[in-house]
Amino acid sequence: MDDVNDKKTALVTGANKGIGFAIAHALGTAGFAVAVGARDATRREEAVERLRADGIDAFGVALDVTSDDSVAMAAKTIEQTAGRLDVLVNNAGISGRTDGGAQIPSTVDLDVLRTVLDTNVFGVIRVTNAVLPLLRRAESPRIVNISSNMGSLALQTGPQLAAYAPSKSLLNSITAQYARELAGTDIIVNAACPGYVATDFTGFASPRTPDEGAAIALKLATLPDDGPRGGFFDDGGVVPW
Repeated sequence: MDDVNDKKTALVTGANKGIGFAIAHALGTAGFAVAVGARDATRREEAVERLRADGIDAFGVALDVTSDDSVAMAAKTIEQTAGRLDVLVNNAGISGRTDGGAQIPSTVDLDVLRTVLDTNVFGVIRVTNAVLPLLRRAESPRIVNISSNMGSLALQTGPQLAAYAPSKSLLNSITAQYARELAGTDIIVNAACPGYVATDFTGFASPRTPDEGAAIALKLATLPDDGPRGGFFDDGGVVPW
């Protein structure tokens, strides 16, 4: 694309609902053009229309983070549509089924573990690596990986979820590895814990809103150039590994 857009662009994966949509809305309100990454075409376009109705510059990107081809096409779509990418928020994630002891350690279903890892970890790597060439061209590129304090080995919060919790521990470690590799570049990489938020992911069993959960992601996506790198943060500050 020859005529490069002068507005910063952010890609949010899994942005059609919940925290992902709230992050997209927050970034859009802050002045970013928002690429709404989602698998479901209908939900994706509904999310785009909702954002546009609030005056946000948004466009849809077909994106299945478990598919190499889909991710490659998504990167091309962003370059053709916006001509740039300044922020990547890896939000897409699944909890995995829990019936029949599927996530109790002693009876864990390895297929469930594989499925969760494919989205929550491998998906993040697929998307990140596909758009890194675009991010490298940006002036102040940021990558925010949406994690959970359930992945904290120190805190060990929440119920026993032997697929979901370790997926977030691994995501945290991958975040640190990217930060080490990119230490000499302008790309700042961090992990964010949005907290226990009322979404369909949690059965809406929390008074905390998606907008409140999105705040830490917005903060990390708009860090100054001397901001922290390779950390794990929530509203209260640093989350222990």
